[in-house]
Amino acid sequence: MVIVLLGAPGSGKGTIGKILAENLKLAHISTGDLFRENLKNETELGKKAKEYMDKGELVPDEITVKMLEKRMEEPDVANGAILDGFPRTKNQAVVLDELLESKGKKVNMALNIDVPFDEIVERIANRRSCRGCSEIYNVVFNPPKKEGICDVCGGELYQREDQKPEVVQNRLKVYENTAEELIKYYNTKNVLRTEKAGDKAGKSSYEVAEEIEKELKK
Repeated sequence: MVIVLLGAPGSGKGTIGKILAENLKLAHISTGDLFRENLKNETELGKKAKEYMDKGELVPDEITVKMLEKRMEEPDVANGAILDGFPRTKNQAVVLDELLESKGKKVNMALNIDVPFDEIVERIANRRSCRGCSEIYNVVFNPPKKEGICDVCGGELYQREDQKPEVVQNRLKVYENTAEELIKYYNTKNVLRTEKAGDKAGKSSYEVAEEIEKELKK
């Protein structure tokens, strides 16, 4: 089974993806994690990806696809995967379909998480990440026990470049320019499922994940 998560940066895709992956015994593949892992290991792909990420721009397809192809070859993907952050364009969706077809798989569901942009900007601007273990906090809703210090490893908390309000606004514009075509693509394949989430919708990421899990288990 392969599930593609759609939605703007900060819409809760990561949380939903991790819950579904754990409960459905699927690999959770986040392109953001792939980029950071490659950068941490000082690979050329990681360094190139960071140049675009820091500006809030999309990482070129050739970089993203190479990272994903390597990840899809690992043993934990045998039962399927939750793809978080890829595809982001119709072209990437077509490439993904070809890659999955070569492995005897297909996209079973494209889950579109719909959260208002103003809510997303506020949510991401309040995020802080740990330099040590990459744990993520929200200074309003999920603050660390000690300001600026990670509860898990004691590392320093900081605001990533791509979490600053002006960069977030640019990321949302980039997403909006590509999302419509991607949503239409999956709608024509009859695998699209849209869920409104966030404070205004009165539905948390955990509640969305629970509903989707029940549907898939049917």
